[in-house]
Amino acid sequence: MEKRTVKIPTIHCRHCVQTIESEISVMPGVVSVRADLANKVVEIEWTPEQNWQNISALLKGLNYPPQE
Repeated sequence: MEKRTVKIPTIHCRHCVQTIESEISVMPGVVSVRADLANKVVEIEWTPEQNWQNISALLKGLNYPPQE
């Protein structure tokens, strides 16, 4: 398993949190995703079946680019 916590400054509301969590959680290999509105961070855990580049690309495509 791999796990990463990233800052996403474009998180502004509960809708942002729901969008991130629902879109990322359906990716194959993603085990968990938790977006924190107060701290503007997202914690994602995934199996080797998935990779960070794909997850990051989807976040960018949703207009929630992670700061790395």
